[in-house]
Amino acid sequence: MGRSDLSDAEWERPRLFLPVSKGRCGRWRDHRQVIDGILHRVRTGVQWRDLPERFGPWKTVYERHRLWSADATWERLLQQVQAAADAAGEIDWDISVDSTIVRAHQHAAGARTDPPPAPGSKGAAGMEHQAETPWQSLVARLVEVVLEVRAWAARGVGSPASST
Repeated sequence: MGRSDLSDAEWERPRLFLPVSKGRCGRWRDHRQVIDGILHRVRTGVQWRDLPERFGPWKTVYERHRLWSADATWERLLQQVQAAADAAGEIDWDISVDSTIVRAHQHAAGARTDPPPAPGSKGAAGMEHQAETPWQSLVARLVEVVLEVRAWAARGVGSPASST
């Protein structure tokens, strides 16, 4: 098990909400292994072809991510896990934002629009999440995936259609 893989407690949460194979195209590879591969790729920014072998064939991981992105499975999974965590009372929804203290810096106008490059190593950043509950950690990971999917969709809207 890698450092960013889902723990047993985290895995129990979404397992009930994942789609099941309809049997037409054969058996699916284990969801946990594939989701761990997707989370690894989202967290590290590694190319699909460079995924470690412990996640199975890179193309399987890529295809499952692409399929679930297209049919909004990630969005539904996040909503269902958040609803279950909320019902268990494990999410604190209190947010306080005051526009008088949230201001853009004077140099913010005309800033670069490209996202910053993904960091190569998390280092000690992983230690700050040790106190999180399995719900909080899982929701945070799903939010990362959904945000990546939304960014891909936004970039795809303005690009011309292409064929290979």
